[in-house]
Amino acid sequence: MTKTVLQKPKNKPLSGQVRKAMKKYFSTLGDTNPANVYEMVMAEVEPELLKAVMKYAKNNQSKAATALGLNRATLRKKLHRYNITYKS
Repeated sequence: MTKTVLQKPKNKPLSGQVRKAMKKYFSTLGDTNPANVYEMVMAEVEPELLKAVMKYAKNNQSKAATALGLNRATLRKKLHRYNITYKS
């Protein structure tokens, strides 16, 4: 059995970028109350994450699912949801 190793980066450039983007987003709202922020962020971030991992995995869904920590069926559902298609 192969053990999956989670690598924790020493610096966290992604979290810093998210923090900066959210600060900018909230600053542009003015008096408007935000709604569904989680869904909005996921709809923008998740497809790009899936595309990047699929490219990394050379479109191998099993390898991509493992890298993402998802089962293959869940990955396929997410690819379908965002209309991300790859030749098998």
